[in-house]
Parts: sequence; C-alpha cells; structure tokens
Amino acid sequence: MTAAPFHADEPIVEARDLHTYYGSSHVLHGIGLTVHAGECVSLLGRNGMGKTTTIRSLFGLTRPRRGEVRIHGRVMTGAPPHLVAREGLALVPEGRGIFPNLTVRENLVMASRRGRDGNEAWTLDRIIELFPRLGERMSNMGNQLSGGEQQMLAIGRALMTNPVLLILDEATEGLAPLIRQEIWSVIRHIRETGIATLIVDKELGVLLDLCERCMILAKGEVVYDGTAEDLARDPEIHTRYLGV
Repeated sequence: MTAAPFHADEPIVEARDLHTYYGSSHVLHGIGLTVHAGECVSLLGRNGMGKTTTIRSLFGLTRPRRGEVRIHGRVMTGAPPHLVAREGLALVPEGRGIFPNLTVRENLVMASRRGRDGNEAWTLDRIIELFPRLGERMSNMGNQLSGGEQQMLAIGRALMTNPVLLILDEATEGLAPLIRQEIWSVIRHIRETGIATLIVDKELGVLLDLCERCMILAKGEVVYDGTAEDLARDPEIHTRYLGV
C-alpha cells in the first residue's frame, strides 16, 4: 500500500465530546474524532451505532447539543453545511444525493470551485480521466445512471470542490462486486494525491489495508480508536463490535 503523508499537527477536523440527539433520542454519547492532513481514517460499527450521525454532526446537518467541532482549529459547531464545505470538507453521502433532473455534466460543473488554498487540481477533464464511464454519460440525466455510475458521479462531484478532506458514507453499499473494486481503486488513487479521507463502510478487510487508523462506534460511543494494524491482530474486537 502506498500511504499518503500526513502530519501530526493541527487536525483538519476535530470533534470533542459530541452529544447529538434526534428529538429525545440520545444518539451520540461523547464522541471524539480527529482527522489530520493526508490521513485515512475508517469509521466502523454495526448499523444504528451512530456513524452517519457523527458525520452529520461534523457537517452541521444535525447540530450537537453538547460538545465542539473544530475545523482547521476554528470552532464551527453546528455551522451551516455550506460554510463547512468552504473549509475544504466534501461529503459523498449515503444514498449519493445526485440531482436527477440535471445531466452528468451539470451535476459536476455546478459543484466546481477552487479549494480552500486556491487549488484547482480537480477539473472536469480530470474527473473524466478518473471515471471514463462518466465521460460517456455526460449528456445523460442523473436518474438515467446505474447505481455504480451514480456513485462515481457523487465522488466526482465532491472532488470538483477540490477538498482537503473527503468523507465517504457507505460508498460501496449495494454495488456489484466489480463496481466495488473499481470504487476502492479510485479511493486509493485519491489517497495517493494527498487528500485526507474519512470512510464509513462495511468492508473491513479493505479498510484495514487502506487506512492508517480505525475507529469503532457502539451505541454512540467510541469503543476502539487505534491503528489498522492493531485492529487486524484482534479478531475478538471484530466479533464483538462488527459481527465479522
């Protein structure tokens, strides 16, 4: 595995003691999380353990009642999602969120902007190079794509914002095995460009090979936060918290 460099300096994003609710339902119980530049972190856990809620709390989609979210050292707890995005965070959401009444080209171009540091590395041409299939579908509407093509489009759209941190929520869920392999290959390539990644997925074997660090959530709490190497050597944790 070729690992992108990361630095033990100020994190891109840091969450401290997050408590997030849906109505009276207490979902996150003191979550802490950090992702540094160039780092690849996986967020693991069974369904309903708080993974997506953690991501929503980082992006201001669901405001925590307690705790703090810092982005590049600045407190942004509950900030509107468009301001979070301007800080260089990009989300590939569960369900993809493709605009069905826009073409592939329009879905990509509408997201295009310079990165936080003025970076313009990710262009339409580069996305087509990364996903040749999208190049063949430029005039197709979003709802005319297969599930795999929609996932490619969701990743391409996120990259068009030239992010410093790409967050992927179940990027391979429901896809055919060959398409999953293609998506993982693309994520590896993205890592090698130096973009940090926070990945929610169920493919433990791939994540243990891809990521430096893994976190496991159970009932809204962090029950493991350590290296992928250490997690790979502890099958008891796999069985207890992941069911594998």
